[in-house]
Amino acid sequence: MAESNLQPLAGMTLAELENAAATCSLPRFTAKQLARRIYVNRATSIDEITEISKVGRERLKESFSIGLTSPKAETVSVDGTKKYLFEGVGGHDVEAVYIPDRDRATLCVSSQAGCRMGCKFCMTGRQGFHGNLSSSQIINQVLSIPDSAKLTNIVFMGMGEPMDNLPEVAKAIEVLTAPWGLAWSPKRITVSSIGKLDTLRTLIETTRVNIAISLHSPFPSEREELMPVEKAYPARKVIEALGHYDFAHQRRLSVEYIMWHGLNDDDSHCDALARLLRNVDCRVNLIRFHAIPDSPLRSATDERMVAFRDRLNSKGVVATIRASRGEDIMAACGMLAGKNNQTQ
Repeated sequence: MAESNLQPLAGMTLAELENAAATCSLPRFTAKQLARRIYVNRATSIDEITEISKVGRERLKESFSIGLTSPKAETVSVDGTKKYLFEGVGGHDVEAVYIPDRDRATLCVSSQAGCRMGCKFCMTGRQGFHGNLSSSQIINQVLSIPDSAKLTNIVFMGMGEPMDNLPEVAKAIEVLTAPWGLAWSPKRITVSSIGKLDTLRTLIETTRVNIAISLHSPFPSEREELMPVEKAYPARKVIEALGHYDFAHQRRLSVEYIMWHGLNDDDSHCDALARLLRNVDCRVNLIRFHAIPDSPLRSATDERMVAFRDRLNSKGVVATIRASRGEDIMAACGMLAGKNNQTQ
């Protein structure tokens, strides 16, 4: 059977691996052998799984492959950030960004090709929606980059809205955190969302991963202009709902706030943001806006961002300014477009 017609084993849960083994008339314990070889030993071929008999391996190869594929392209920033291009959905590629930072190595993974949320400041949102990535395609981003073994953190902040693809995102999180998988602590994983409350609640109640909410304005009409999702999922209701969960222990809640010059960077926005978050245990990440083509938006000045941060802190809201990485290779926040713009 052609490789493209084979089902990928990487990205499967233990239960799915058990089903795969059963379809090949292999014993149930074969699933744990597959999981260990794929997720721990990083096998790239079924032939490497020698715990399984040759006959068993041949049966598996009739319907399955490991399913790991190398990036189509790599782009390297002057600051050491690396952007990888992977095959996506329907002819639309996706990107993952590797960010080394002293003793941390973070991978920003994509969950969709394009995005249906339509945020006006985001290159991905401008593309429209082209399809959900499978758990296999998400896990492939983690296992197939050259620096995979160095990773300390995963953030679902790449292309797409993770809560718009919860079944596959949840499956990938299970692979990342389960003892039979990569066995990571959930605290090493952060999932970012615009606040799609129905699926967000499910994620919070079924996992222990960190949560990041894209807010960007405390004023409903202004946020709706920037983020049409405000109409369906008002920030006020999202924050109110999150206030019922315990983010003081075991996990962290972050609020993402891109700062634009003359739009959302003044004291009135700061004060309104502090009021909105007053009953929620969270941290605010202030983010520089990275210019995208044909957008009139400009980033707030460094001085204004510092003043905004300090004012939030003075009101009891913990705020920090996120370091900007990979802007020169279009790898920074809001800049991913699934295109290879500079291969090295």
